[in-house]
Amino acid sequence: MSQCLPPNMAFERGEPKGARPLDFSLDRPPMGFTLDKVVPWGRSYDEYVSMFGLTESDLELRILGCGDGPAAFNSALCKRGGNIVSVDPIYIFDAAQIRSRISDTHEAVMTQMRKNKCDYVWEAIPSVEQLGNVRLSAMETFLADFEIGKCEGRYIAGELPSLPFESGQFDIALSSHFLFLYSAHLSAEFHLQALQEMLRVAHEVRVFPLLALDGTPSPHIDFVSNNLENHGFSVAVKRVPYEFQRGGNDMLVVKPV
Repeated sequence: MSQCLPPNMAFERGEPKGARPLDFSLDRPPMGFTLDKVVPWGRSYDEYVSMFGLTESDLELRILGCGDGPAAFNSALCKRGGNIVSVDPIYIFDAAQIRSRISDTHEAVMTQMRKNKCDYVWEAIPSVEQLGNVRLSAMETFLADFEIGKCEGRYIAGELPSLPFESGQFDIALSSHFLFLYSAHLSAEFHLQALQEMLRVAHEVRVFPLLALDGTPSPHIDFVSNNLENHGFSVAVKRVPYEFQRGGNDMLVVKPV
C-alpha cells in the first residue's frame, strides 16, 4: 500500500508506523492527494503468496489487489500467466514520478526500520539491510512493468471504499497492510464499507495482517465480523506462513456462506 507521509515518521508495522493514512472521506473525489504525501513501499511476489496463503489453484483465479502500491505481485503473477488487477491511488502518477518519490523517501524508511527493528521477526528477511534490498527489488519489478500494465488495464487508479469494477468481476480480492492496520485512523464503519465493496466485486476477500500499528489486534475485527456474518457471509481467521511484524501471521477470510 502507498501511504501518506506523516510529519514524524516511524516506519513499518507493515508500512509507516504511526502514519496517518490518506484522507478517505466518502464525499470527496478519489485521488485527492499529491505525490509528496506518499511513501511508496512495495512487497515481493513471494511475500504476497505467503501473506495470503495463496495456493497454485488460487493463483489461477481472477485476483484483485486493493492498495497494492508499488508491489511486485502483479508483474510477477502476470508473467506466470495469472489474471491480476491492482488498484491504488498512486497509479495516477507515472513511473518516473513514483521512482523519484521512492528515491526521496527510502532512506527515511530505512532509518526508522533500524530504530524499530525489535518489532519484527528477522528470519525470512534476516536484516534491515536485506529488507531494503527486498523492498527496492520489488519496487523495481513494479516500475519496469507499470506503464505497460496501465495500458493493459492491470494497474487502475482508485481506492476503497468505492471500486471502479463490476459486481462479481473477480474471484479473490486481497488487501495487504491497509485495512485493520490503520484502525486508529479509519473507523469500524469504514472497514465494514470497504469489505462490503470488496465482496461486491469478488467472491472471496482476504485481508492481512489483523494487527493495528501498535502491534495489538485491531479493535474493529469483532464489529466487522459480526456485521458480515449477520449478512450471510462466512468470516474466519486463518494462520499463514508469514510473520514479519511480530505476532502478525493471521489473515481474515470472508466469503458467502
